[in-house]
Amino acid sequence: MNIEKQYQDDHSVKLIVDVDATAMDDYKKRAASKISRNGKISGFRPGKAPYHIVVRNYGEAAILEEAINLFIDAEYSNILDEAGIKPGASGSLENVESMDPPKLIFSVPLEAEVDLGDYASVRLPYEWTAPDPKEADKEIEDLRQMYASTETVERAAETGDYILLDVASETPELNRAGFATFIRKEERDTEWPYNGFANELIGLKAGESKTIKHAFPEDFELEELRGKEAEMTATIKTVRGVILPDLDDDFAKLTQMGETVDELKEEMKKSVEARSKDQYDDKYFVDLIEKIKEGATIKYHQHALEHESEHVIQDLSQRLAQQGMDFDLYLKTRNLTREQFIEQEAAPVAKKRLERGLILDEIVKREEIQINDDELNAEYYSLVNSLSMQGMDFSKIRGGKKGQQELSQAIAMDAMSRAMTRKALDMLKTIAIGEYKPLEERKAEAEKAAAEAKAEEESAPAAQVAESESGEEKTEE
Repeated sequence: MNIEKQYQDDHSVKLIVDVDATAMDDYKKRAASKISRNGKISGFRPGKAPYHIVVRNYGEAAILEEAINLFIDAEYSNILDEAGIKPGASGSLENVESMDPPKLIFSVPLEAEVDLGDYASVRLPYEWTAPDPKEADKEIEDLRQMYASTETVERAAETGDYILLDVASETPELNRAGFATFIRKEERDTEWPYNGFANELIGLKAGESKTIKHAFPEDFELEELRGKEAEMTATIKTVRGVILPDLDDDFAKLTQMGETVDELKEEMKKSVEARSKDQYDDKYFVDLIEKIKEGATIKYHQHALEHESEHVIQDLSQRLAQQGMDFDLYLKTRNLTREQFIEQEAAPVAKKRLERGLILDEIVKREEIQINDDELNAEYYSLVNSLSMQGMDFSKIRGGKKGQQELSQAIAMDAMSRAMTRKALDMLKTIAIGEYKPLEERKAEAEKAAAEAKAEEESAPAAQVAESESGEEKTEE
């Protein structure tokens, strides 16, 4: 075979393959035999009809199509190897330019290429600080709210009450019947329809109404309300006062976060700090990778972006399913087609995910990052515990032992990916804060540590023998 390579602007390569005519004739004979074997030709047993009979019954074009399929199945990987091509996805037969002589043209997406530039010079200070202890106190108060009981009261609503109400508006998105809300001391980002709405209801009794006007900001999450001023009427149906449990050791035991109030407070402090650090890390590493990307050159085929977009849709579909909604219904509520959603929302997210993933993969290669069994096992059991806490019962997995094995393998693969990503991010952090050690220096330190450990191990038996002999001498004395 003679192969000509033509690299394309879309990070693919066109392979023009001149096939030996004798070899193609052989594939045509195999194709005729296969067609004869799978079809029915009067007067001949399956697979025994002569070539010209198969041509007469099925036509030269059918034989040629099958011959090309057989050729691709047998030779495509060899073509890639001979051309020195690393594909990023499955290629395709673009054209049969001629059959005399045989000339086939393939289009092959190339493997992504990443040039990180001078990534070792990137700097970004790591400045996380522990949250104010009052944050833990707020969390404990929220916990008390979770375990609180309520009772209907005849008085006006006040801070700390639950309220059942109807909301009516000419703006459809603001109509709600039997809506429950809680009047907090502090505003929360999750409050509907906007932060501080519940506080507008203070002073109202059951049966009373209040008309409220609110101007929604231009960046409001619900597109239909962005930049609009809306009027709504809130009618109180029920006011329920809250009876909080005492903050004592019995309450601590009830939450299963400690045996005493002090233990509860300590656990809550750790939880708040861990969540705060996770949130900081998420933003820090996104910003850090973006800084590295500024000096990097990343090339990939459109197919890679389309593939990642499908992953974005799958992730969203799973989250929607947990809320009892399917993806198609979600698109209808937002008046979007699948194509519009991919173009406007999935593709931009996929692009960021794909490029960040490619950068991390390249860091792993450049820095020769590896994970040991202890790190992998820790990540694996962390994932298993997380799934168990979410309600997964591993004994009831479909497919019995086979299903459990497949799930275990999937978790192991996920654990491997997470552990490797974490080490890659840690490596980036050491670079960004100026504590980076080049690969050769790290290798030298590892070899020195291994040599010292080996020397210590070899010296141990000698020391044990000497100690044993010393003991024997004392016994003889």
